[in-house]
Amino acid sequence: MDIYTSQPEKKRKREGLSSLMRLTIFLTCLWATSLLYGEMLSYWVPLSTCSWPHLPSSSPDDRHYKIAVVADPQIMDSTSLGLSRKSFLLELVQFYTDLYMRRAFHSTILPFRPNNILFLGDQFDGGPYLSDEEWQDSMIRFKHIFGLNEQRSNSYIPIHYLSGNHDIGYSAYYTQHPEVINRYEKEFGKRNYNFSVGKVEFIVVDAQTLDGPKEGKETSSSWDFIQSISKVAVQNPRVLLTHIPLYRPDNTPCGQYRSSPIINQRVHRSAFEQGITYQNYLSKESSDLLLSKIKPILVLSGHDHDQCTVTHSTPFGSVTEHTLGTASWQQGNLYPSFMLLSVSSGNSSSVSNDDTNHLVSAQLCFLPWQTHIYIWYLCQALVTIALLATWPTNGFSSLGYVGKSFEFIKTAWQNFTATVKEKNDDEDCEYEMVWDAEGTMHLIKKAASRVNSSNADNRTVGRGNAVSRATARKHQQDVTVEMGNQTLLEDPRLPSGKSNVSRGIQRLIRVVKLVVVIAAVNVPLYMMLLFKDWIER
Repeated sequence: MDIYTSQPEKKRKREGLSSLMRLTIFLTCLWATSLLYGEMLSYWVPLSTCSWPHLPSSSPDDRHYKIAVVADPQIMDSTSLGLSRKSFLLELVQFYTDLYMRRAFHSTILPFRPNNILFLGDQFDGGPYLSDEEWQDSMIRFKHIFGLNEQRSNSYIPIHYLSGNHDIGYSAYYTQHPEVINRYEKEFGKRNYNFSVGKVEFIVVDAQTLDGPKEGKETSSSWDFIQSISKVAVQNPRVLLTHIPLYRPDNTPCGQYRSSPIINQRVHRSAFEQGITYQNYLSKESSDLLLSKIKPILVLSGHDHDQCTVTHSTPFGSVTEHTLGTASWQQGNLYPSFMLLSVSSGNSSSVSNDDTNHLVSAQLCFLPWQTHIYIWYLCQALVTIALLATWPTNGFSSLGYVGKSFEFIKTAWQNFTATVKEKNDDEDCEYEMVWDAEGTMHLIKKAASRVNSSNADNRTVGRGNAVSRATARKHQQDVTVEMGNQTLLEDPRLPSGKSNVSRGIQRLIRVVKLVVVIAAVNVPLYMMLLFKDWIER
């Protein structure tokens, strides 16, 4: 018999191996659950938490039109992070940004089955500054993200676009480079136009030109369009669509959904009055003139990358403006969003043009919090490594006081149940009190016949990590104590001073092996989840 490897020690090793295996299985399942939620299920959550806003109607024939609104996707390019066009880091960032918006569009927005889709501008990030080749590359990515090239059952959905400052620039740039406007209109159509959905007319204006040089071609063209709209008799209520929000006083509250500090008006002009290089909002003069000419019941805008709802006071009544946040998780907003717009078809005779709530209703919806998901992945990775590195090799029994506590509780319970059973069996029998090395008192049923004292003194009773020779006397005990897993008898086969470096290397190898096991299951799952959404359908 091997005196140095006792049966209890072998049992502890088996328990430790089983415990480590259970931990690995648990972590593997936890990672699979996290990946399934973060890469797929989280995009389905808005389908249950958000819905089309309701329009009151007294007629069963009144069919409501549904419009999905997306703002500022700003697909990233070489101007976004200052990286070279073909750098690996830029391509990696582009892949994950594009993948997020593709998933959001196909898994979250399209399942709402909108009748129309509206983009509020800034389709690109560095649109005005891209070469023709880079522009075409960005256009291919844009079509891939939003499935414009795919043959799908809902490919008939009309899509309407607004121009943004990241598409054509401000007046100081496009007046010097008119080709950026030409290539924009070639792909996305006119920049000033109107269309109707149901009983509502939507007016699209190129906001980047409104505060440009008054004698400029593009500025004059935009204001001429607005003037022509104002001369037409208003038959249907109007919704104004502008990429740049209308003027608002500094520090105007933006409502409960605002997540970033409020941005006040900021206008930069180029030298020699050649136009604007940047502005947060339209000027007050342009905003007031635009509202008086169009007379909208609602205004939708983008540009700010965060949610904001304000009310404008006009001579013809109050007008609500919804500024919609970006749909990208890489554009400074931790809570990307989109909007659902319900529009009356006008079949109900009880609905008047003055009843705005019965004609158009908007609902803000949030997309998955991608930044939070990646932070969760990082924290989970750190916890996984920490658990695998610190989990005891021989189970919890090797953790000193922790192991002793478990053994003590187990022994105490066994002795308690045995004592109760003996008392139930024989109420009149005699017991003697015996203390073990840990100071615990045990009631031992006396034997029928007297046992030779010399034999009694040589008999040993194991109690946890201590060995106590039983005796009738209270305080006379000979004790041999084990500390942890080492006894006072030294095993000559073990090295006398095992270095911490050696233990650390062994623990590191164990962590690497277990991480490989966890990755062997979850990496294929992750790759499958990535590319099932990336491949065109």
